[in-house]
Amino acid sequence: MTSFRDLKLAEPLIQVLDEIGYETPTPIQSQAIPLLLNGRDILGHAPTGTGKTAAFALPLLSAINVQNKNIQVLTLTPTRELAIQVAEAFQHYASHIKGFHVLPVYGGQEYGGQIRQLKRGVQVVVGTPGRLMDHMRKGTLKLGGLKAVVLDEADEMLRMGFIDEVEWILEQTPAKRQMALFSATMPKQVERIARRYLNDPAEISIKARTATAETIRQRYWQVSGLHKLDALTRILEVETFDAILMFVRTKTATAELAEKLEARGYAAAAMNGDMAQKHREQTVERLKKGSLDILVATDVAARGLDVDRISHVINYDVPYDTEAYIHRIGRTGRAGRSGDAILFVAPRERRMLAAIEKATRQKIEQMVLPSTEAVNNKRIADFKQTITDTLGQGELGFMQGLVEQYRQEHDVPAVEIAAALAKMTIGDKPMLLGPDKNTGKARIKPVRDVEGGAKRYRIEVGHVHGVKPGNIVGAIANESGLDGEHIGSIEIEAEYSLVDLPAGMPKDIFMDLKNVKICGQAMNISLHG
Repeated sequence: MTSFRDLKLAEPLIQVLDEIGYETPTPIQSQAIPLLLNGRDILGHAPTGTGKTAAFALPLLSAINVQNKNIQVLTLTPTRELAIQVAEAFQHYASHIKGFHVLPVYGGQEYGGQIRQLKRGVQVVVGTPGRLMDHMRKGTLKLGGLKAVVLDEADEMLRMGFIDEVEWILEQTPAKRQMALFSATMPKQVERIARRYLNDPAEISIKARTATAETIRQRYWQVSGLHKLDALTRILEVETFDAILMFVRTKTATAELAEKLEARGYAAAAMNGDMAQKHREQTVERLKKGSLDILVATDVAARGLDVDRISHVINYDVPYDTEAYIHRIGRTGRAGRSGDAILFVAPRERRMLAAIEKATRQKIEQMVLPSTEAVNNKRIADFKQTITDTLGQGELGFMQGLVEQYRQEHDVPAVEIAAALAKMTIGDKPMLLGPDKNTGKARIKPVRDVEGGAKRYRIEVGHVHGVKPGNIVGAIANESGLDGEHIGSIEIEAEYSLVDLPAGMPKDIFMDLKNVKICGQAMNISLHG
């Protein structure tokens, strides 16, 4: 089986891929990376979710000269969300390449911040056609030193009416530059662009795997309001499960999440590539025998895992591609048994959800997070069942005598003694949850519907803290319950950032955001100006 090291990628990239547990290339990566490393143009027929971002980002990063502050790679995407996602992928893969800078460029942001960053120098620009065209006409985005251009989701750009802008941009690029074009479908206009602008391209055609067992019930929860860990805990409380395989993206996250689940009373353990083989075997044996109920793993560490007890697969982190998702959920619903697969999806990750549904040819059901009432009812039912089970075990003669003796000595009704004993077994931890934190919060309308539009807020996180637009969108959406559509333009400065939010935002949401941390830094949000 081919590894990324076999593909001759630069060592800093191999190091990052090893850290995130991303060792085996997907089909498009194993085909595209060697071709791009050798300077070939590529025409890739590949749907979303096949791992194509890494297929072009990794080899193009290998050729980046960080001493050169001119734009060397230009990637065109149809939407702002994809521009942010691709830019973050470049940044993440280049985290061990000192001096590397990438800039997402899209409408909705002020020009000033983008122009300042372009003047400071970036090696990679990822953007939407309209805003890229504006900068090129203004002379603020210069492509004289361009080495490579990528058209990502070309058919989507055609569908959204951007094809003229795309062609105009391509006309302005140097004649001697490498080019990669990726498209899920190949309409005639996309084929015409390929013939005109690609130079003797290598053609790659990848089909997404579609085999998922019908015995697996697939659901997703859109991350909002509650923190992911709190949401996970609620789901675990009401789901009837035997054993759970939980997926995260990094080795570090396996240990962190397993520890947090253990602290909340679950029999959980981590499994990652750093584990010795003997430790791994012991952990799997514990899962099989029932002394362990939750295994938190990376895709690589879970390879080859086959345990019939696994009733649930929870994708705590969205997988990198649809292939990984299909492999993940295939660990449940085996041997004729039914299984459950749950996917956590942040607002900006909905593209991957759509890609998974397309690849699996199944609609994934949206799940409603269990309410406080549902959790409390389950706790009460479980407590009653514990009483029933204990009564069924018998051998209560001594305790019955002791209770009767206490009742006579203190003239206390038996029901009160039973209540006191029950409280002793529970301890100091409250048996029932309090009211939902978000109960009673006003429903936020989209920015365009709010009277007075949006207001600009300042947050105390900027370039020096390593923040990206996606970090800001994700943190605000995750912690406040706001959807991505309610978050307007974002401008990142050196030590702070500006973000447009609904003018009618309730005070309680504003207060919730005060202490939210991004890149380890408290937002300390305040009204700007």
